[in-house]
Amino acid sequence: MDGPNEIDREDFRNLLIEIGKARMPFGKFGMKAYPPAGVPIIDLPIEYLTWFQERGFPKGRLGELMAQVCEIKGVGMDKVFDPIRAANGGRFKLQPTRRRNFDFE
Repeated sequence: MDGPNEIDREDFRNLLIEIGKARMPFGKFGMKAYPPAGVPIIDLPIEYLTWFQERGFPKGRLGELMAQVCEIKGVGMDKVFDPIRAANGGRFKLQPTRRRNFDFE
């Protein structure tokens, strides 16, 4: 019999498929910064996911999926997403953060 935190293989597979399709619709990695659909949640930086974990994930299914991704990445299992990445052409390329230049002269 399964314990409360155990998930059967088929359910886990379906969860990974759903996670693989989810994209960040708003914020720093949303549609405006990364058109047309935002960054896949599997490729969000762990620091970003941890920020949400500390302050609260979004409501609804997106938040639930982000929490799962955070948990998986947090225990060092990011490689579980590699087949999804491979099927989608590789890891999503995040734009380098622009260095702000301040000229005080």
